[in-house]
Amino acid sequence: MSLVRLKIKGISYSQTQNGAYALILNEVEGDRKLPIVIGAFEAQSIAIALEKEIKPPRPLTHDLFKNFCDRFGIVVKQVIIHKLVDGVFYSSIISERDGDEEIVDARTSDAIALALRFNAPIFTYKTILDKAGIFLKFSSKEKDEENDDSIMVDEILQEGETVEIESGAGDAYREMTLEELHKELDKAVANEDYEKAAKLRDEISKRK
Repeated sequence: MSLVRLKIKGISYSQTQNGAYALILNEVEGDRKLPIVIGAFEAQSIAIALEKEIKPPRPLTHDLFKNFCDRFGIVVKQVIIHKLVDGVFYSSIISERDGDEEIVDARTSDAIALALRFNAPIFTYKTILDKAGIFLKFSSKEKDEENDDSIMVDEILQEGETVEIESGAGDAYREMTLEELHKELDKAVANEDYEKAAKLRDEISKRK
């Protein structure tokens, strides 16, 4: 079976369903997206790995795992999403130590969080992408007034699927200056409030 390389398109959160997050993977050489529901902790861990400006004062679990692997000479070479059963994705982490390769089963969200920290590529099989991949037009209310083109994550989650949308910050964040946003970001990281930090980061990114 042929492998298809994926990249992270984005991550968003549900306004109404507490703890519901959506991670979107995009095929590198194509337009299909692979939507995956993930937990709050994994969503924050992935968001922090994507945003280099956010430096947790203490290592998160995935950071600790990376430090542990570095200490003992273990390298994550790649992650493969190898199975889809009843809407649940199963993944394998391919690692190497002293020339010996090992394959470890992992939750997809954990595997991707680690792949980011090791700069390891993410793959899935073509059959899985054919089955679960979707074509999706992305837009945001701020950039596109045609709301029919915007697909809200809450609506999709209710149907058992996920999409990624641009998760705009609240009105309070939009009214802040860049200096104020950076100060709030520093406070959120210091307080280990990574969900708030991710929202602030999104608003800062829009201003660049």
